[in-house]
Amino acid sequence: MTPDWIGAFFIGLVGAGHCMGMCGGIASMLSIGQTSPSKLTPLFYNLGRLLSYAVIGGLVGGAVSSISQVGELNHMLAWLRIAAAVFMILLACYIGRWWLGLLYIEKIGQSLWKLISPAGKSLLPLKSPAHALPFGLIWGWLPCGLVYSTLTWSAVAGSALAGALVMLMFGLGTLPAMLLVGHSAKFLHRLQNSVTFRHIVALMLLTYGLYTGYGALTILSVTF
Repeated sequence: MTPDWIGAFFIGLVGAGHCMGMCGGIASMLSIGQTSPSKLTPLFYNLGRLLSYAVIGGLVGGAVSSISQVGELNHMLAWLRIAAAVFMILLACYIGRWWLGLLYIEKIGQSLWKLISPAGKSLLPLKSPAHALPFGLIWGWLPCGLVYSTLTWSAVAGSALAGALVMLMFGLGTLPAMLLVGHSAKFLHRLQNSVTFRHIVALMLLTYGLYTGYGALTILSVTF
């Protein structure tokens, strides 16, 4: 297990409150038109959401890896790693609640989401629990600063598989919050609002971001 996987998992875990705020309301949408909602519906929805993350990560990781190999653009990868480092630092500031500038980045994806979201709404009401799977696949594209930050790690993961695994680990980190919204809300709320816990994770991400940025700058200094 690589440090990127561990970091991606903790981003999802610590960002549980953010995930519940953005996606928690979808639980009520899943039950529209159903007198007795199936317990399988949330499972299928979250499976679709995780598959969506993996696909996005695989596409980004594979595309960047292919371009860099064909063109031997090591300096491009270095710049991308700097971008990933910047996002890690922004994410650390967000999790530590030192600066919430990451929320502004979410607005960038709003235009794309306006084009995609009607496809998800067209699936409602769900005809069966299995229909929650494609619904989750579509809803995985919901604009989210946490997703965008983790996606920069996928871009420099080195391959489509590695990029997909980074995003999958992020999705797994969000899974407890999304599956146990009602049962674990109080625990997750306490965890997210624990200053000590948030600062420890934020400092770990900040350190890893600075380390990644330093490594990328070293590569650039050699290239040029």
